Amino acid sequence: MDTLLKPAHTDLPASPRLDPGPDQKPDQRPDPNHADCRGVASVLSRVGDKWSVFVIMMLSDGPKRFNELKRMINGISQRMLTLTLRGLERDGLVTRTIFPTIPPRVDYELTDLGRGLQQPVKALGEWAIEHLSQIEAARTRFDRRNDG
Repeated sequence: MDTLLKPAHTDLPASPRLDPGPDQKPDQRPDPNHADCRGVASVLSRVGDKWSVFVIMMLSDGPKRFNELKRMINGISQRMLTLTLRGLERDGLVTRTIFPTIPPRVDYELTDLGRGLQQPVKALGEWAIEHLSQIEAARTRFDRRNDG
């Protein structure tokens, strides 16, 4: 299932400038107020992904092994967990430690940067739990209105 939290509509219109460069028309220069939107969209895409949220929540109390995470996160496939952990590692939110045992042991743990996400992720999860019945009721009303 694809997530709806993919960066979209990242081409923002440029606002007119009072002092365009000699070779540019005013409407061709990007608005500096929106210069970071694409970068922020990619970060929000990662940290706002439902599986990333679950992984961050599960790692908040310390390191876990892959299969331990898989058992804890209901509904995640092995492939999706692998992709999620790689993405979080790439973004510097999770670290992967390999222990030279037989068989090798691999632990995943939040970095300092990843631990900084614990409170916002926890708040988001608590909000979702608190408002779940209201959201389900709104969905039901919407679906009834739009079925015919």
